Amino acid sequence: MTQANPVGSYNEWDPLEEVIVGVIDGAAVPPWHVSLEATMPVAAHDFYRRNGGGAFPPEQVDAARAELAGFVEILEGEGVTVRRPEPVDQSRPFGTPDWQSTGGSAHTFPRDIALVAGDQIVEATMGWRSYYFATQAFRGIFKDYFRRGARWVAAPKPELTDASYRPDYTHGGPVDPANPFPPEASVLSEYEPIVDAGDFMRFGRDILVQRSHVTNRFGIEWVRRLLGDEFRIHEVAFVDDHPMHMNATFVPLRPGAVLVNPLRVPELPPMFAGWDMLVCPDPAIPADQTMYFCSRWISMNTLMLDPERVFVEANEIELMRLFEKWGFTPIPVPFRTVNTFGGGFHCATLDIRRRGTLEDYFTS
Repeated sequence: MTQANPVGSYNEWDPLEEVIVGVIDGAAVPPWHVSLEATMPVAAHDFYRRNGGGAFPPEQVDAARAELAGFVEILEGEGVTVRRPEPVDQSRPFGTPDWQSTGGSAHTFPRDIALVAGDQIVEATMGWRSYYFATQAFRGIFKDYFRRGARWVAAPKPELTDASYRPDYTHGGPVDPANPFPPEASVLSEYEPIVDAGDFMRFGRDILVQRSHVTNRFGIEWVRRLLGDEFRIHEVAFVDDHPMHMNATFVPLRPGAVLVNPLRVPELPPMFAGWDMLVCPDPAIPADQTMYFCSRWISMNTLMLDPERVFVEANEIELMRLFEKWGFTPIPVPFRTVNTFGGGFHCATLDIRRRGTLEDYFTS
């Protein structure tokens, strides 16, 4: 990162200096589609069928807004510069010549819509029709960074016609650890590149990515060619019957330590030999809590302020106890309602600048 460039972030743990935090205002329930069926909790399916295109309960929106505001206040108190997108009315209809839709809540979770690789912002393609214009809320911020010296590129805009999806995808039943996500299990075809940035995790020169219900191999190869020789892209697969984003499965904490989901990561990928595998305890989120977009394992969706301090949802007492045992300092922040909308601290942020340089953590 040059001094003139406002963007520079190579991993998930260097001291945080500038970050985008999402907003909840204007969020809408995505219309029902096979791409949602593949990823959403079964208990929420009927809610989407009945309420697609409408609003979420206002009391939940109000509570999530307050939680996000409290989180921003803590970040700014730590000296972090916070940028926020403008609220967008996601209930407005839009479409292409092939389909029509309304929006969702992508402006709440900027981690999903863009990958920051060094001094470059890479806008994702997004596989849900409801997220077709997901990056629009952030364009003003991205244009500002570009004018100040950042590199900025967007992946090819997808068509998202029926050819992009596999309605006959296989789902349910036990997962084979030796082949946890075969091609026929994905709701995505390989018709065009599709990428959600939430499926990437950065370890300096090495970036992990998982193929999922929102990221296909075509998209992974597009990112690999874009980033070129500066970064090495490694595709990984976990024991997950509905993969979508990595930050409730495999979370970097600092060099030599990762937090893992015990149900999805029975052992570390071979490249992490010698690293500590810190196993996340059972979530404190009540089993009967409404979860619109994700499982209770969103509890492990934490965010590193620096290599020692970590943001943790305030009710996750056991996780915070284990963090202290492991030598970290947890920072408790109420975020339970934001969890309901499908994200934790990592999802709700996009770290634009971390104080550090490009390092190789896997040199033998």
